[in-house]
Amino acid sequence: MPLRILAGLHHLVLDGEATWSALDAALERHGDFLREFVACQPVQTNEVQRSWVLLPCLLRVAERAGADVLDLVELGPSAGLNLVWDSYAYEYRAGSWGEPAAALTLAGEERRAVPAALLARHPRVRGRTGIDRSPIDVTDDAGARLLESFVWADQRERLERLRAAIGALRSSPPKLVRGDFVELLPEVLEGRPGDGLTVVFQTAALGYVSEAGRSRVRRALRSAAGRGPLAFVSAGRPRNDERVWGLRIVVWPDGSREFVGHADYHGAWLDWNP
Repeated sequence: MPLRILAGLHHLVLDGEATWSALDAALERHGDFLREFVACQPVQTNEVQRSWVLLPCLLRVAERAGADVLDLVELGPSAGLNLVWDSYAYEYRAGSWGEPAAALTLAGEERRAVPAALLARHPRVRGRTGIDRSPIDVTDDAGARLLESFVWADQRERLERLRAAIGALRSSPPKLVRGDFVELLPEVLEGRPGDGLTVVFQTAALGYVSEAGRSRVRRALRSAAGRGPLAFVSAGRPRNDERVWGLRIVVWPDGSREFVGHADYHGAWLDWNP
């Protein structure tokens, strides 16, 4: 609820309807809007800096599978900004990745470096699908404003990064499916092409799902693995340390697992596992 009320206030400020220096007046004047916002609008964040952490994971599954073509499925994508990760440029200690002229360049702190050989891979993304209970359409200005409102108002760099990512997404938006990914994942995977590597990925979304729901997701993945190349990339809290994310990948047909590192929740730093 505190996140929702602050986002509602930020929404009003961004719209020029309120100021942070006159919050009492905003609460009084816009009480009806804020009550509805808090009651109806779920918290939505789509931190594009996470793509800086995801990129090496996605390149690693492409390397292990020997894949040059990827079809992406993201669980809980919000607006899908991390589904268009190949639209951004990246900087790592061992080199850069992506088009230098990209509208957004992502970088962070590497505690152990991503290998240069991994950054030499450039798979092509053919399909992009996200499954979310309340997806946000940022090709629409109202959707973009809603996502902006959930960024802390004093984090200007993060807000500018978000806006640049929205601009990149608008040139080629992903397909966003509205619904529960626990329920819909089997159907989405059933309709995937069979001649490329399908990569299902999630950043923290499974942390909001029950153990029964997570088991259903795992069963859906194992079942789909019997119908063609498949990989899973997961960023979430490891059992032995809740202060960081653990990065894990699974590649079928053999279902072999690999722990590839730790990372900050929002992608500020990465500790790659050599």
